[in-house]
Amino acid sequence: MRKFFQEIKADLKFKTAGPGQKLSEPSRVPKEKPKAEAAPKPRQGPTDEAQMAAAAALARMELKPKTKVSSSQEAIKNQVRKELMAEAAASEKGLSEEEKDLTSPDKEGAAAPSVSGVYFICPLTGAVVRKDQKEKHLREAIQSYFSVDPVAASIMEIHTFNKDREKVRVGVETMAKYLDNIYLHPEEEKYRKIKLQNKVFQERISCLEGIHRFFQAIGFETKTLPVPGQETTEEYYVLKEEMLTKLEDLKDYKEQLLSSEPVRAQLDRQLCVFKPSPQAARFELPNDFYNLTAEEIKREQRLRTEAVEKASMLRTRAMREKEEQREMRKYNYTLVRVRFPDGYILQGTFYARESVSVLYNFVREALRDDWLPFELLGPGGLKLTDENLAFNECGLVPSALLTLAWDAAVMADIQASGEEQPASPLKPELLSRVQTLS
Repeated sequence: MRKFFQEIKADLKFKTAGPGQKLSEPSRVPKEKPKAEAAPKPRQGPTDEAQMAAAAALARMELKPKTKVSSSQEAIKNQVRKELMAEAAASEKGLSEEEKDLTSPDKEGAAAPSVSGVYFICPLTGAVVRKDQKEKHLREAIQSYFSVDPVAASIMEIHTFNKDREKVRVGVETMAKYLDNIYLHPEEEKYRKIKLQNKVFQERISCLEGIHRFFQAIGFETKTLPVPGQETTEEYYVLKEEMLTKLEDLKDYKEQLLSSEPVRAQLDRQLCVFKPSPQAARFELPNDFYNLTAEEIKREQRLRTEAVEKASMLRTRAMREKEEQREMRKYNYTLVRVRFPDGYILQGTFYARESVSVLYNFVREALRDDWLPFELLGPGGLKLTDENLAFNECGLVPSALLTLAWDAAVMADIQASGEEQPASPLKPELLSRVQTLS
């Protein structure tokens, strides 16, 4: 029996020895058995910071055109030069490359815009007008105000339509000196006359839009008078005689001129409330959020030219962050949505350079109980604690979806009180016109 088992073991050993070889062949090196692979370590999920960085990178990729760019510095320079030349040509025609893409006919099946545009409220008429009609409407409103108060209307013209604020300051201060001299020395005829060809008058005052209408409104008239000691004549502004009995009015006009500010249309928030929707994070912005003025186009061209030089140098983290902030600053407006715990969504339009505190006030004004403390959370649950930061400094441009979180301790006290709470924290008048996100 023992011999039988020995024969079985020998037979098994022979079968597992592998293929045989002839005695005349060189010996073969036995193959090593493959080592068992180590079990893969469980992969850790990305951190909140990594998720936020990835989301920001994806957003930038979606906003930028998907063009293949060569990695060589020379190719980068050539590519940017081509873009600059194309944008310069487009700006001469009054339309940038971005505008061309946005103003092209709607593609079939394209989603409707989240808002129809950027709108402003005229402080004089209360009318709501589109961004591109804002200045025209202001001009018409000020023009119509001449029939009500010509002095106030002319002062509004001076401060509103002269964009160089330093020139306005110098011109207004010079005008104030003219009026001061008349008020302090009404008996002196020389102070009641202003030569139109005077160098100071031409350089500081005559160049301002609305200034001549102001002179006429406060009692000056144009006269052609002989120049003392010469045979020639000159045009003058001369104060009418009856105004000498209204010197206090002249003093008031001077104070109005010095203290007035430009008439500025107020940005219309276009407040909307939406029902809970899985489309809350989807934004389709209209042209107004991207259109660049001629000045902005030139600025972008200059920044891109600088980028060509920077492409060939190493940049620190601080330099990269500064450039990212500069990229954010090219947006003038942002569309922000705030999602409440019950899923309802509050939406509004803001300047990209407005502080986050404006958004907190916007939300409070929409609440039924505006005393309730809350926090706003950005992408990845990041708390917007510094209300002095601007939207573009927080990366909340050109659109953002935020989440509202109530103060847990306060909410616990309210629930413990046993008082019946409203179904929604929003004001009833807002809920009455709630919409559905498309």
